[in-house]
This record gives sequence, C-alpha cells and structure tokens, in this order.
Amino acid sequence: MPQIFHPSTNVISKVSIFGAIFFIAAFAWVLTQIFRSPYATNVDVAIEQPVPFSHEHHVAGLGIDCRYCHSSVEVSRFADIPPTHTCMTCHVQIWADSPVLEPVRSSFETGESIQWVRVNDLADFVYFDHSIHVAKGVGCETCHGRVDRMPLTWKAHTLYMDWCLECHREPERFVRPRDRVFEMGWEPAQDQLTLGRQLVDEYEIAPAYRLDDCYVCHR
Repeated sequence: MPQIFHPSTNVISKVSIFGAIFFIAAFAWVLTQIFRSPYATNVDVAIEQPVPFSHEHHVAGLGIDCRYCHSSVEVSRFADIPPTHTCMTCHVQIWADSPVLEPVRSSFETGESIQWVRVNDLADFVYFDHSIHVAKGVGCETCHGRVDRMPLTWKAHTLYMDWCLECHREPERFVRPRDRVFEMGWEPAQDQLTLGRQLVDEYEIAPAYRLDDCYVCHR
C-alpha cells in the first residue's frame, strides 16, 4: 500500500503535540498567577471605607489595644466591628467637628450602623473561630498583618486554604505566648520552633492530622 502522508508529517505531529502540552501548561500557569494576584485576592489593596480609619494612628500612634474595639475576639467566633459609641468615647472630645467623622456622628445620633466594607471575608462554606485561635496563641498579625503600619486597612494574606493549612500542619512555626497575641511586631526571645513546640504541648493544640481534617473548617 503506498504511503499516504509524507514522512515530514511525523515531525509536524510531534511538534504539534509538544506545542499543545506547552500551551496548556503555560495557560494554567497564567491562570494561577491571576488567581493569586492582588487583582483577584485584594492582598495589599486598601479598601475604601465610609470613614478612612487608620489602624496605624490608633494602634501604633495611640497604643490602643485590639480588644478595645474588637471586644468579643477572645470569647466569640467573630472579632466584631465596634459600635459607634465606642468611637465616640474619644471623638466627642477629639476631632469632634471634623468633616471626615461626620458619618460617625450621624451614626451615633441616628442609631444607624456605618456600612463598613469587609476586608477579610471568608467564603460562607468556611468555619472560622477567632476565640479558639486566640486561646491557642495565634497572634493577630499572623492573619491580619502589621495593622499598626496600615494608614488604611488592607488584606495581608490571600486566606486561601493552602495558606491556612501552613499553620494547621505546622502550628509550632506560628504560635506565640497568649500574653503576646495582641502585640504587633512580636519576636520570640528564643528559636521559634523550640518555643512553638513547647506551646503546642502547653496549649494542647491538636496534632496536624486532626487540624488537617476537612471537618475542622468545613462544617
């Protein structure tokens, strides 16, 4: 039987197959980069709010503890946004007539909440409890970043599952003494892994195979 295709078509076929594989791999890489870019994750992107609240000013400048505003963080799943009267504790005297604080004064007078925009917003199918993380020695800045350096608030991490699993699989790399949870810029006086292993035992943190279970975060 005579040959139907010229021998050169073998080369063309091999090049086409290799090119298709390369194109698919490159396309997947591009999608991954987009998926993890600030465009998709909002990491390091300051979110516009009704009032340009500065954590840098309040935390680093004035030394206000996280718990003064986020009062439920140690006992509840939610850190909670402070009610307007918490803001007005100071602002009835400080910057009381500032135009930028008009939404705060209006909220205080009418009782209507300020419509803040969430910065760190987990998907509805994710269960997260602030209180258990605080009790186990996970510092605020571990998840929220150095808010004491944020003139406007932005997301510090993707909050993707693989990021969460870094801590769940190796908590000794991240945990700190409970009395340092709310301290910005804390550094261990000794090797983190040595201290972390001690705290994992002391705080009775579950082993990695249990923290890695789907049920822990998806209930």
